[in-house]
Order: sequence, then structure tokens, then C-alpha cells
Amino acid sequence: MIYLGADYAGYKHKQAIITHLMKRRIKFHDLGCHSDRVKNDFPDYAWPAAKKVSRSKNDRAILICGTGIGMSVAANRFRHIRAALVYSVKQAKVARQFDNVNVLCLSAWSTDNRTVLKIVNAWLATPFEKLPRRLKRFTKLDAWRT
Repeated sequence: MIYLGADYAGYKHKQAIITHLMKRRIKFHDLGCHSDRVKNDFPDYAWPAAKKVSRSKNDRAILICGTGIGMSVAANRFRHIRAALVYSVKQAKVARQFDNVNVLCLSAWSTDNRTVLKIVNAWLATPFEKLPRRLKRFTKLDAWRT
């Protein structure tokens, strides 16, 4: 399952992603927001998505706000979340391949719809390379979380 969340600034990108996922028949759940007309706060959408992903090994989330930074900060507060702010297809591939990023954060203000969809495709299609040195890093990160 892919969980989607966006504040008012990321709403239009989220809607484009929804259309794209529907065309590709990828299961998703939209956690809001449902309009760009009312200003709202990114944690209200980052936290429900991150909470769901933190409880599953297979679920992922895509979060969008103006800069993408707020969503990344909010999502990374949860155990087992590896959220990354991504601006390019190359970053999306490396985020999955090397760091097993399970929450993709996007900037509505710095990334156009066309690029966002390319980033989403790359992130969804790239598998994690389960090399021992990478798995060891996640053990360290989980141990350091207070």
C-alpha cells in the first residue's frame, strides 16, 4: 500500500500522483489534504502516513509540502521510517537502492508535476540492494533512536 499525504501546497502534486497511480493500478490510500483552498499544517498529514508505514515492512508513503523539508522532518520522527526529500530521478533510485527509503518526500515549490511523476516511477521501481553493510546501518540507526 502507498499512503499519500500533502498539505495545501502539495495538494495539486498529490492529485497528479493519484491519477498516475490509478492509471498504473497501484493501490494507495489518500490521507489528505483534500483541498488547496485552506491553509493547513504538514504534520497533520505526515504523521498518519508515517505511523502506518512504521508498522509495516511493505507499505510506503509519498508526502508533499511546499519545500518537502517539513514532511521529511515529521515522518522521520517515527521508528523504522526512512524518509528522504528527493528532487531528481537519480536521487529517487539511490534512495531506494542504498537506503531503502520508505517515505518519499517531495517539494511542490521546487519540482514540477512531470518531474514528480518520473521521481515516483523511479522510486517505486527501484528495489533495495540488501547488502550486509547496508542492513548493518539500519540496525545502528534503530539502536540510536531515543
